[in-house]
Amino acid sequence: MKLASQSQLSSWLPSIHPQVWILAIGRFFSEVGTGFTLFYAPIFFVNEVGLSATSVGVALACASISGIFGRIVGGSLADSRDWGRRRTLLLATAISAIASLVFAATNNFTILVIGNLINGLGIGFYWPAVEAIVADASEIENRRETFAISRLADNLGLAIGITLAGFLIAIIGSYRWLFMIDAISFLVFFGIIYVGVSDTKAQEIDQEKTQYFASWMAVFRDRRFLVYIAANIFFTIYISQIHSILPLYFKNFVIESTDRGFAETTISRLFAWHLVVAIICQLPVTSALKRCSHTLALTVSGILWAVGFGLIWVSGTATSHNMVWAALALGVFAFAISSYTPSAASLVTELAPENQRGVYFSINALCWAVGYSIGHPLGGWALDQPRIIADRFWLCFSLSVALAVVILQYLNRILANESAK
Repeated sequence: MKLASQSQLSSWLPSIHPQVWILAIGRFFSEVGTGFTLFYAPIFFVNEVGLSATSVGVALACASISGIFGRIVGGSLADSRDWGRRRTLLLATAISAIASLVFAATNNFTILVIGNLINGLGIGFYWPAVEAIVADASEIENRRETFAISRLADNLGLAIGITLAGFLIAIIGSYRWLFMIDAISFLVFFGIIYVGVSDTKAQEIDQEKTQYFASWMAVFRDRRFLVYIAANIFFTIYISQIHSILPLYFKNFVIESTDRGFAETTISRLFAWHLVVAIICQLPVTSALKRCSHTLALTVSGILWAVGFGLIWVSGTATSHNMVWAALALGVFAFAISSYTPSAASLVTELAPENQRGVYFSINALCWAVGYSIGHPLGGWALDQPRIIADRFWLCFSLSVALAVVILQYLNRILANESAK
């Protein structure tokens, strides 16, 4: 049995392109740095800098504004033979390093907005290029596993970064050093890309240079993709709550044994738990859902999001065991994200013509800009309201999943009709 398992593992691992493994290593180091800041940035800006939760939400939404520009330009650059995926990715990591340094120097709302505008630009350039490289390096039979490996590296890095950040804050008591570490991690990623990543096959096989405007117009005529985008925006709004609003809710609203919210170390452990579950379940969940259609896998993810938001409401309103309910919610969110990310990226890859993957992933990444521009201010507003609104806010998200599921079923009908022709 052991020899059989080793044989299966050795036969599967070589099918993953070396570019994916190199990118996974770089993404791991980058996400370690991101883990130092991702869940603690809102707490720092509200509780240390002294900004309101609403103003922080608005500032974070500014990243989506520049992110829209970055995603549009980044998608076209990634598809260009004159520029390509690799240079776009190098530019993205350099810009993100600068943004982290600006965050480290933030002491008012204006600087926070500037930092988020720079950060959004870096994120905008990053996602179309990196997803296109992974898509180019994948084959149909192992596409979901290939994207799952990338997400596994992201989650492993985040888990380590979040855990280390909690201990670092407890020791030195300064949040600003977290952003310095994040900047260093982006520079490490830049070096790995520069040394180990080359442009992938989309530029090699593209015989006709597609006009950028015509390429974008072709995407907007793809009804299947537009329906997917409508559903995907719901998922990105949900994810935005985990990354920015939920840590602040735990800190200021979820009370168990004292009259204050969870301590930073407790929040660190909760989100480390969330990522550990995501790491452990990523490949098994991907394997289990491989037999399902992409729309069914996304529907499963939506149902899990609904359950998770319901548990967050319980964690804030229960009279005891609040931390247990919070941990259960984050565990469910881990399964929701693990079922969402590989299927969503694989679906985009299958819908996109090979020489337009950068543009398709650019629009897919725009969902994140739209989702975060809605989710951050909405969540910040909710946390500035009376407690009853802040608590019931999560129930509204749980109910909204029904609309996302309806859209996914419509997409499934479109895809089924096309397959029947």
